[in-house]
Amino acid sequence: MSFHQRLAVIHRHVGKDSNVDETQESLLQNTTRSTGQNNGSNKSERPSPGGGGGVLHIKDGRTGKQYDVSISEHGTIQGTALKQIRAGGDGVGLRTFDNGYVNTTACKSSVSYIDGEAGILRYRGYPIEQLAERSNLLEVSYLVIYGHLPGAEQLRHWEEAVMRHSALPIAVEDAIEALPHDAHPMGVLLTGLAALSTCHPEQNPALSGQHVYKSKDVVDKQIVRLIGKIPTLAAYAYHRASGRRPAPPNQKLGYTENFLYMLDSSNRSSYVPNPRLAKALDVLFLLHAEHELNCSTSAARHLASSGVDVYTVIQGAVGALYGPLHGGANEAVLRMLERIGDKSNIPSFIEDVKARKEIMFGFGHRVYKNYDPRAKIIRQVADEVFSIVGRDPLIEIAMELEKVARSDEYFVKRKLYPNVDFYSGLVYRAMGFPPQFFTVLFAVPRVTGYLAHWKETLEDPDTKIVRPQQDYCGEWYRDYVDLSQRGERTAGEDLSAVQPSAAYKRRIAGTNWY
Repeated sequence: MSFHQRLAVIHRHVGKDSNVDETQESLLQNTTRSTGQNNGSNKSERPSPGGGGGVLHIKDGRTGKQYDVSISEHGTIQGTALKQIRAGGDGVGLRTFDNGYVNTTACKSSVSYIDGEAGILRYRGYPIEQLAERSNLLEVSYLVIYGHLPGAEQLRHWEEAVMRHSALPIAVEDAIEALPHDAHPMGVLLTGLAALSTCHPEQNPALSGQHVYKSKDVVDKQIVRLIGKIPTLAAYAYHRASGRRPAPPNQKLGYTENFLYMLDSSNRSSYVPNPRLAKALDVLFLLHAEHELNCSTSAARHLASSGVDVYTVIQGAVGALYGPLHGGANEAVLRMLERIGDKSNIPSFIEDVKARKEIMFGFGHRVYKNYDPRAKIIRQVADEVFSIVGRDPLIEIAMELEKVARSDEYFVKRKLYPNVDFYSGLVYRAMGFPPQFFTVLFAVPRVTGYLAHWKETLEDPDTKIVRPQQDYCGEWYRDYVDLSQRGERTAGEDLSAVQPSAAYKRRIAGTNWY
């Protein structure tokens, strides 16, 4: 299917056609051709990963010994196979050092596939473009978690089960109500997830035994609970600052439509969110549902390997998502565009980026060395949203910045393309979401991916508790010296001056304060 055909289908889903700048459309067409999506790279037969299986012959220049290491059919070697390579010293075998896991395969997974060079993202084998055009978040959630698209009866059962579990326990509501009114939405979300764990002790392996998740009924129950309740938690996080409570979930509405209902209905049961905005947000959710072993998904698998309960797994993953280098990047894009202020300032900004005086947020990706396929879809969704709520003036700056950057040799040579964060923040802002809420909007759909990977770790017989090694570089040996012989200060790093608060000073100015 051509890009124009895909674009037409997207617009049939989210509304009337939008006006796309001819230059920008041409750039997208060139990107589509460069991704190889029409040159056979998306055929059903997969090329051999890493060249396929075989044997790696290693000659240790330190000892002259040669070793044979097996290469799997997926182009990987067992890290433990290197332990046989020794050259005296402490007797410890060879290890790899891969800070940030840049070239380390940590697990076998069938959830999603990314080809960063070609700009390809697939959920369970389905191209993200097709899913965005023809599916919705709940159907995709079923696909991502259970590995196949549901039939009509399966989908009805899935949707009913998820929506039936959308209400929060009173204890969770009370925990959220106890937070400050100015609590960050992500802090509210994390608090709600922690409280949920305490409300369902029957599923906790620490309380019910390590084999509790061998029951499919127990596992599925937690899946529908979390997917059902995460938008409700998000609605509470949204309204914590407003002083209002969100409307109770409306099970008669669709998943994303219900989320907007909880935000905006003010308990008017007859309220119905704008269907075009609900669909646009659903497409954004779908695009964020899963993305392989990113930082937060890796955190989920890391925690799951310990056998901890699934609510703690999801909470830990969402905590990792909170980081500005991960889930908070779209907010950084927004701040960057605001700082640029006008298209006339783009040339000087580009020069400052090349001089390393500025950071170009929303461009480049650890995985993608081509146009992020999600970014292409989001830009079209942006046009639809703007046609309803008004065009954000920052979109002109963003589009011009993309155009200038993609014609600059500095960015072309480094394969820096817009990623999913470049336009998503503008869409969220146009829909009335404050920047501090953006990461919550990331977390709501990503729970799907976290649960898929959690379920996969439960079913993988090779799952082991994650325990990487370190390259120790500290002091080798020191004898303990008694405090009386150390003097007042010793050499080395020290605690900085931790200043007491004014309230503390007032308190200790009184008598009998301790």
